[in-house]
Amino acid sequence: MGEVEALVMPPHKPYAFVTYRSEESARKAHIHLNGQKLQSGENSVMLYLSYINSVSQEEEASVPLPDGLVLLEDFVSPEEEALLLAAIDWSSADNDVTAQKALKHRRVKHYGFEFRYDNNNVDKDKPLPAGLPVACLAVLQRCVSERHIDMMPDQLTVNQYESGQGIPPHVDTHSAFEDTIMSLSLGSKTVMDFRHPDGRCVPVVLPGRSLLVMKGESRYLWTHGITPRKFDMVPARDPQSPAQTATDPGTQSQLTLSKRGTRTSFTFRKIRHKPCRCAFPSACDSQGAPPAPSPPSPPALPSCHSDAARLEEEYVHRVYEAIAPHFSSTRHSPWPRVCHFLSSLPPGGVLADVGCGNGKYLAVNPEVTAVGCDRSAALVQICAERGFHAFVSDALNVPLRTASCDACISIAVIHHFSTEERRLEAVKELVRLLKPGGRALIYVWAFEQEYNKQKSKYLKDFKKEHHGKSSPTVNAPEESQEPHGKSPCHASTHSEESNEPTQDVHAAAGKLSVHTNRTAFNTQDLLVPWHLKAGKKQDGGESRDGEKKRERKEKSEETRGQTCSNDATLRSDSKTGPSLSSSSAVKSESENGAAPVFHRFYHVFQQGELEQLCGLVAGAKVQSSYHDQGNWCVVLEKH
Repeated sequence: MGEVEALVMPPHKPYAFVTYRSEESARKAHIHLNGQKLQSGENSVMLYLSYINSVSQEEEASVPLPDGLVLLEDFVSPEEEALLLAAIDWSSADNDVTAQKALKHRRVKHYGFEFRYDNNNVDKDKPLPAGLPVACLAVLQRCVSERHIDMMPDQLTVNQYESGQGIPPHVDTHSAFEDTIMSLSLGSKTVMDFRHPDGRCVPVVLPGRSLLVMKGESRYLWTHGITPRKFDMVPARDPQSPAQTATDPGTQSQLTLSKRGTRTSFTFRKIRHKPCRCAFPSACDSQGAPPAPSPPSPPALPSCHSDAARLEEEYVHRVYEAIAPHFSSTRHSPWPRVCHFLSSLPPGGVLADVGCGNGKYLAVNPEVTAVGCDRSAALVQICAERGFHAFVSDALNVPLRTASCDACISIAVIHHFSTEERRLEAVKELVRLLKPGGRALIYVWAFEQEYNKQKSKYLKDFKKEHHGKSSPTVNAPEESQEPHGKSPCHASTHSEESNEPTQDVHAAAGKLSVHTNRTAFNTQDLLVPWHLKAGKKQDGGESRDGEKKRERKEKSEETRGQTCSNDATLRSDSKTGPSLSSSSAVKSESENGAAPVFHRFYHVFQQGELEQLCGLVAGAKVQSSYHDQGNWCVVLEKH
């Protein structure tokens, strides 16, 4: 459409600003792109554009790097980079068989000493036959002479990450290695997240050919990791002092995207031969720090009514009560086909939304009398604050008169019941509420997330999740409307080379598995994780970080789009998919203050299962059924 000067993305917002060199180009983009669907591979994005003259500018904030952390850009030349990369022979697995078999998400080689996966340490009495590659010696001698490290390293781990790969947050084992650890980044740039036990998180951009030096607190106490994604959200302008500060994307007003390519890291360390006596005993395995707690055992499938009620109380009711404010913040766009059903209701009718959540459907058709109910008192309170009529109720026993409603909707509710008997009772309760001739619309999550050779938004948004930046979708399945924004930096005590945790590890007979989000289902009964968004308290209040961000926003001022007086800026509301990660604990809040992770029970329905369930209800018939973006849907009519 014309020459683009800048792409600016306000943090945690589902829109971006595009600045063109001329007003003519901006107007052309507005005319031709507004309301258009753009296709990129399997992903599609609908653009909604508004023409504006200025962009709200927030105060930029720089955060100091962790104590002891130094970033040296352009530490090696392009020629040295090429020599180092050529020195690694990935075709040979000699002495590295265990490493290459154990790590599924990146390639790894060890020199000097090999890391042991069974005990997260090194066998100090069994050095590898070959020492460090000769190509590394000149670089290491420069590190020693410039006093970045006091002694020559004798252990090297080479990791190669393709686009979309990463490594979980961790602290390198204290008893295995001495204080200073150096990581040389070759190839593509990436973002490494450092997290302090008190919850502070500092994202550090690692350019190609840069050297990261970790000493003291940054080496022993802060975890570091790389979120697996194909794009990083980075400052549009480089920080003024990259060696001492990092720019927090959460407080930046000038953000853009950096596409990842292949990155190879050379991590140099010195083997420790005596116990660690660092100043951080709480994180030190030599000084008796407790090992990482193992995740709690997942619950079993219910065998009776009381078991089912207890399971739903813990893995449905309590979860939604705890996450209500965050959950509500991701539920603001009614789905088109549900809206079509509601708009077809005659004026003056009575509608019951059973499992209404934050009430987003209660105001779709103002010509009907709409009332909602939900098991979560916190969500019902949100409805009340919005002026909706709603009350607390279980979907199995709604305190409304029989045959009092012209229509009922049950959107993404019945799949939370853990037995077929209880799911049937939920449908019967909807039919009880209907007048003769009344209709109920039921949505449940589908086992078949790929239908008629089309992937649902839930599967398509897998890539967007790893980008770490996305937003709720207008026409997406209920369960793809998950938290968006930066991926949380969860703490782990394993070393960099330990096995990445897998999510679907609980396959024991009768046990519920934890689903790996944005992937196809392999079982119908499962637990789906929900990460409480940073800055959101469980009671709905703001955390201290949230208050600071709000204060910064209040101080924001209007600035001109860019340099030219006739600059024109377009606000682009890009409706893309949300982000969701997973955990193996029912509800976990790590000791370092990371955001808790909750798990919700689901029974995902197979094709025909919902119709069959509704067919068991006397006095009603299935009027129509369809598949809508990863959900099975039925319109049920009462005789």
